This record gives sequence, structure tokens and C-alpha cells, in this order.
Amino acid sequence: MEEARIKTFPVKPKLKTKPRTQQQTPESKYWSSFKTQQIPKQFPIHSIDYSPTPPHSFVLANSTTLHIFNSKTLSETSQITFKDTVSCVSFRNDARLIAASDLSGLVQVFDFNERRRIRHLQSHTRPVRFVHYPRHDKLHLVSGGDDALVKYWDVAEAKVIHQFNGHKDYVRCGHSSPVNSDTFVTGSYDHLVKLWDVRVRDSSKSAMDINHGCPVEDVVFLPSGGMIATAGGNSVKLWDVIGGGKLLYSMESHNKTVTSICVGRIGKDSVDESNQYRIMSVGLDGYFKVFDYGSMKVTHSMRFPAPLVSLGYSPDCLTRVIGTSNGMIYASKRKVKVDENEKGIVASEGSSIWRIRPLESTEKKVLKTTDFRYFQRGQGEKPSEGDYLVMRPKKVKLTAHDKLLNKFRHGDALVCVLEGKNPGHVVAVMEELVSRKKLLRCVSDLDLEKLELLLAFLHKYCTVPKYSSLLMGLANKVIEMRADDIRASETLKKHIRNLKSTVEAEIRIQQSLQEIQGIISPLLRIAGRR
Repeated sequence: MEEARIKTFPVKPKLKTKPRTQQQTPESKYWSSFKTQQIPKQFPIHSIDYSPTPPHSFVLANSTTLHIFNSKTLSETSQITFKDTVSCVSFRNDARLIAASDLSGLVQVFDFNERRRIRHLQSHTRPVRFVHYPRHDKLHLVSGGDDALVKYWDVAEAKVIHQFNGHKDYVRCGHSSPVNSDTFVTGSYDHLVKLWDVRVRDSSKSAMDINHGCPVEDVVFLPSGGMIATAGGNSVKLWDVIGGGKLLYSMESHNKTVTSICVGRIGKDSVDESNQYRIMSVGLDGYFKVFDYGSMKVTHSMRFPAPLVSLGYSPDCLTRVIGTSNGMIYASKRKVKVDENEKGIVASEGSSIWRIRPLESTEKKVLKTTDFRYFQRGQGEKPSEGDYLVMRPKKVKLTAHDKLLNKFRHGDALVCVLEGKNPGHVVAVMEELVSRKKLLRCVSDLDLEKLELLLAFLHKYCTVPKYSSLLMGLANKVIEMRADDIRASETLKKHIRNLKSTVEAEIRIQQSLQEIQGIISPLLRIAGRR
């Protein structure tokens, strides 16, 4: 019977269940197709704008420099420097001119192709926070800043045509109507979004006022021109401009302040997709959100490891750029399926004759130490096929007594844990020494000072239930082996007396518990019969 009880049977371990992953929607697949590349800079990225004409280069405002990037290679092509921090940048609709504002109150216009400064627009007395070219106007410019003024410029003559002074706090953002070049909106820290019409001569009277409810960080017109989206606090709100500024929806999925929003089209693969627009937003919580204002729901969300402050999306739907407060740029490019025409096979219209277009070389250029991009590689850079990878093994951090045990310094290991005063470590080392048959040898080699540490430990923990099975037997062996040393030392005698009194007290407690158990057991049996 005893052998049958002792016999054990191996149990097959249960297989781990597969984690349940939410099925990815077509929308999530689309946004996940953007492959992100990190471009490090030193200062926050205040503004991002894309060229409206192919190849859709984009410009970043970083500290006192405008960085111009190629959207196909995501590599920096040139720079434009300022005397003060650049706050905003905007392309003209033909991409021949670019306007930028800085914190000195100056607005400058550049020839984008030649990188040549052609206009200085000086009228603001405080930092200029936004500058914007109207969608269908090549001659005028809108700017606003910390002086709470909105100015409408004649770029050719470098003078202010209209000055709008309806805001009562810093003007932080603005956007022009996609259907009418005479109207635009501005957002301010006074919680108001104002719709302006340059045909109205009253400088303090706006065509419409909308109260967002908190400081406005960004505002954009939707493609139809009849609605606007405003960002402020942790919400993005949709407003019906044609309906008199009626609030349509408030998207509050961000946890912190929403810093930038933009409107972009989904894909270019089919007619149905190309007519779908989304509102994209970024915030200080590090989240990038995609909002479908047709169904009024968030369709995609992505987390980045830093607060996000700026956002840009290319008109051809192929690249997306996000700027952070710590200077890191997350530039993403979407992989597009190559059709037959792009592969090189072209059919002439009205005939069955096919001709083969010569293929361009698709080999990736190998970076050399003489290239500028070689030193701009980030941690996300993947190794090429010819690279030799050196894998570093994870370094295991060992405690001092583990290092001593590895060196077979058993006595030093025992003394080390006794000085550490961690009972779990001490018992673990003692059990290891027992398995190595070295514990009694170490005890016999201890000097009087170290023996005092051992007796103090035994006095304190020998009656602890989880340690007592080992420590009580060890205490008997210590007294037996070191009896002569204990008789010669008063300090050791004191520890032995303390150990004896502790053991006697534990014995009395155990006897009292046994008496109580003897009284309770019959009562429990009687109660069980009833």
C-alpha cells in the first residue's frame, strides 16, 4: 500500500492556448502598410507641409532651420536657415514659393527651387505662430501670432492689406477654404475659431464665431468646404459651417492635448477608395489616430514612444510624416502594388502591338562611410544580406555569494550571506553547501567573529517553520563541533543561552497548541456526528 501511494505518474503538460488577436480590418491593413523610418533631429518639429505638386517634397520646421526632404527616398536634400526659431511653413499651390514664419515676428517668402529669399514681411510685433497660403490664390498670404492679430498680406508689394483684430489671445493656427480663396479660419487660445472674409472691411467683425471650449491648437477645412475640424484639449470637433457653426461630433479618444490634425485621402488604388477622406490627429499622449467622419468613428490608432507635435500627409497618399517634441521624425512610406504598366509592359491604344519599356536598375545603393545618410541611420535600420551580425549574449547579473560559489570559495560565500542578513539567501547557500558536502567543513573553519554571526542567525531564525528543519539540525552540529570555543568565549556563551531560551519558548508554545488541539478534537467529532 505504501509503495502504491509513493508511486507517481508523469503528467503531460497542457499546451498553451493561442492568444486571441482581433481580426485586422481593411482600414488597419492600409495604415499598417506604411513602413516607418526614424530620422533623428535635436529640437522639436514645429511644422510640416507637403508640396502640392509632384514629387510632393515635404519641409520640416526644426529650430532655426527648414529641412527639405525627398518624399520618395525620405532623405534630406537641402536646408534653409533662419536667425530665429521657425514656427510654421506653407507651400503655395504651385509649389514654386514657400512661406515661413519665425518667433521674431518675421514672415519670409522663398523661391523653392533656388532656395532664394525674395520677400521680408515685417509687421507683427510678437512671435508669428502660423502662416498659410490660400488654396487658390498665388498673390496673398495669411499670418497670425502672439499679438492676437491676423494679417492678410499682398506678397508682391510686401504690405498688409487687411488686419483682423477679433481675437483676444494668442492666434495659433489657421486654414483657408478649399472652395473660396476669400475666406479662411483662425484658431486662438481664447477658445474661439473665427471665420473671416477679406471682402468684409470691418476688421473686428468675423463672419462666424465657434467656441471650441478650450485653447485651439489646430484647425482645418474639410475637402467639401462646408465643414471644419478643430483640435484643442483632448478632443477633435467637427463643425457645420454652412449650418451656422453647428457642432456635429466630438472625438475624444486622446488622453492628452491634441497638437495637430490634417485631412488626407485613403489610397489611390480605386475610385471608391480615392473618394474617402480621413481626419488624422496626433497628441501629447503619443497616439496617432485616424477618424472616419463619414461613420463618425476612429478606424485606426498607433502609439509612438514620445509626445507628438506635428503631422503631415502627402497628397499622393504614399508618405506620412510625424514630428515629436524630442526631435525624432517618424517618416512612413506605403508600399504600392506595381501594375503591369509600371513593370514595363505597355500596350499602345487602338492596336494589339506591345512594346517593352526598359527596366530601370532596382538595386539598392550601398551606403558608404563617405555618404551623408550613413551617419543618419537609426535603430530601425535593417541589416543587408552581406552584413555580419554580432549577437551579444544577455549578461546575467550574479550576486556576490553566487560568484564566490562559482569560484568554489565556500567559506567566503557563507560569511558573505551571513553579513547580508537575508535569511532566504543564507538558507539557500547552506542548502547548496549541503549538496556539495561542504557545510560542516565551512562551520569548522569559521573564526570566533564569524562564528558569532552564525550563532546570532541561528538564534533569530531557527524557530521559523520554513527554516527550522535545516537550522535546528545545524545548531546541534555547531554546538557539538565548536564546544571548546564556546566554553572559552563569554560572547558565544551568551548566544547559546539566547538560543536555548528561544527553543524552550517554542517548545512551550507547541505544547500549549497540542493541549488546545486535544480539547478541540473531541468537540469537532461530536459536532460532525450531529
